Amino acid sequence: MHAKQDILNRAEALQLWHRVNLGTVLAHGPDLGARQMAILTCVYMEARPHTVRSLALRLRVTKAVITRALNTLGGYGFVDRSPDPDDKRSVLVRRTATGSRYLADFSERIRFEAKTLKAAPQASRVASRVA
Repeated sequence: MHAKQDILNRAEALQLWHRVNLGTVLAHGPDLGARQMAILTCVYMEARPHTVRSLALRLRVTKAVITRALNTLGGYGFVDRSPDPDDKRSVLVRRTATGSRYLADFSERIRFEAKTLKAAPQASRVASRVA
């Protein structure tokens, strides 16, 4: 027997997304864009190895787009790049301890906001307007 899972309605899902994004913007740390976050989570959550080419295919963008995002992510210390020893034309993208900590903190922000979502009185007012 499976435990019943709570599923968010549309308004609650948007409220959760809003709170997490707002908290991230207000925090004293990097304010990553959606594409940068998508690349970062691909590197950390999907099967390896990652290359600029594989990330470009995964996100359906050019390698130049990936390179610009990786410049930013590398500047924060969230990823590391190095030549592929097996294919010198390819650049490997690897995780870092700093990036792992950032995503751990980000996931805790999501967990916190999800726990407090139902307790917020404004969520029911927003739900009636969005639904």
